[in-house]
Amino acid sequence: MRIDVAQVGWTVGSKTVIEGIDVTVASGQTVGLIGPNGSGKSSLLRCVAGLLRPTYGAVRYDGQDIRAFSPRRIAQNVAFVGQTSHTAGELRVADVVALGRTPFRDRWHGLNARDRLIIDAALARMGLTGLAARTWRTLSGGEQQRTHVARALAQQPWGILLDEPLNHLDIRYQLELMEMLAATDQTVLVAVHDLAVAARFCDRLVLLDQGRATAVGMPHEVLTPENLRNVFGTETQVTRDDRGRLTISHLRVAPGHAASYASD
Repeated sequence: MRIDVAQVGWTVGSKTVIEGIDVTVASGQTVGLIGPNGSGKSSLLRCVAGLLRPTYGAVRYDGQDIRAFSPRRIAQNVAFVGQTSHTAGELRVADVVALGRTPFRDRWHGLNARDRLIIDAALARMGLTGLAARTWRTLSGGEQQRTHVARALAQQPWGILLDEPLNHLDIRYQLELMEMLAATDQTVLVAVHDLAVAARFCDRLVLLDQGRATAVGMPHEVLTPENLRNVFGTETQVTRDDRGRLTISHLRVAPGHAASYASD
């Protein structure tokens, strides 16, 4: 599935959160959203997921404007994994993952044999089979995050949208998740905080700053010292290791760039 974001903007009152963003995620590509806190990554993802209605512009799945889609139809196309998710504490891990089958089920019928196979496969893929009977409230932050990724996988969507999915994950699970996303034939749009991880696993990157896309392209085209100085306010060395992968070293705060703090 191809995802097109065409001149999308979203405002809250008099505040412009994202402005005139154009992004295309080709079928099967993994595209990373990078940028400082408050740059608009989360808001853009929520517009693409149909959770926010853009003030102007359009989001299209395979050329079809999603404004004509019902929530159920959107959920049959894409799965969204947010930074935080509110889940009833007494639900078991398997029950949370089973929620991914909701868009495909008749409300009057329970899970069928195929649903259960899909749920078991999603649990196994995220290393959660042994935790299937555990209740949500007993899980660590990383286990909760893996459970919500498994729920998205059980949805069997054409596209997966993830907002900082590496939060709370141990390094092993961070690498496993990004390797899985990079290898899947699904279309992936993911917000990533770690620039080195984004460079390694994403086909293309979108650099956001103050609600605008300031650079779009392959990792080596976006992650330049000039772009990183302008957006992050750091003097950065960008090189390649012996495997040809980009390495990024933040050396110092760039002159004239005072620190600021914002939430996305």
